[in-house]
Amino acid sequence: MSEENFWDDREKSEKIIKEFNHIKILLEKIEEVDSKVKSNLEILNSDSFESEEELSDLIESDIEDIEAVINELEINILLNEPYDDNDAIFEIHSGAGGTESCDWANMLYRMYLRYFDLKGYKYEVTSVHDMDVGIKSASIIVKGSYVYGYLKNEQGVHRLVRISPFDSNNRRHTSFASINVLPMFNNNEIEIEIKDSDVKIDVYKSSGAGGQSVNTTDSAVRITHLESGIVVTCQNERSQIQNKLRAMEILKNKLYKQELEKQESEMKEIKGDQSSIEFGSQIRSYVMHPYSLVKDHRTNFETSNVDKVMDGDIEDFINANLRSVKK
Repeated sequence: MSEENFWDDREKSEKIIKEFNHIKILLEKIEEVDSKVKSNLEILNSDSFESEEELSDLIESDIEDIEAVINELEINILLNEPYDDNDAIFEIHSGAGGTESCDWANMLYRMYLRYFDLKGYKYEVTSVHDMDVGIKSASIIVKGSYVYGYLKNEQGVHRLVRISPFDSNNRRHTSFASINVLPMFNNNEIEIEIKDSDVKIDVYKSSGAGGQSVNTTDSAVRITHLESGIVVTCQNERSQIQNKLRAMEILKNKLYKQELEKQESEMKEIKGDQSSIEFGSQIRSYVMHPYSLVKDHRTNFETSNVDKVMDGDIEDFINANLRSVKK
């Protein structure tokens, strides 16, 4: 970082600063635990307490804090897969079911934005496909420390069971929405050339919550990659050119990820390993009626506090899956 030409390659320098900040935080946590453990060892070896009960109360007050930091450090050790430290493109898609699933997708959208805020992540909503009630889909670029490593654990189908607010007969409904996550690759990593003949580009008016946030000009861009069928939309930027550049960047990331998955699939076939968890498998259920329960079907981790989860408190689910995958 002290080299004169450090900022010549801005993308590389930002990645180094991000890594530096992550290591700095880890070291501070390690020093914090080390200091508390040494302090408690000194207390154990001292003769300044009249009773074991007094000594025990003093030490136990620190144990919970020490365990919490150690658990956090353990999770950081688990984030060692390729691209775990990358930023991510996070997508929400409603399932079949019209209004019900669109409302559920919107509830997940709110939940994840709150989670990003709790984690201190920076995020940019690149597109939201609004419906009369809820959303059909949303795409968000999320930036921060080990974003992809955490968010990849949310990929899959999320199931909601509740009494529908849209059903006059108060019947129970089941809704589905899917989460797709892919890493944001370094532009230097992506060697993909996209010709004009490879894509179809449509422009349309941006949709949004209304008021000043809506751009009434035809600035939103939809790019369809003809060979793969991948569709990318971007409506967040003010100009059509900016939206096109951002959409093209996301498309390149998707095509690159697709190529990596193809290579991985071919390697598994060569090795004879046919076991994999495909995108689209149901990973978690959120039950609001006839009882309250959020359960992850991969790890069996669960909680009855549905409201807390919907307010973005999903870290325990993510950590449980990280530990399960490593085991």
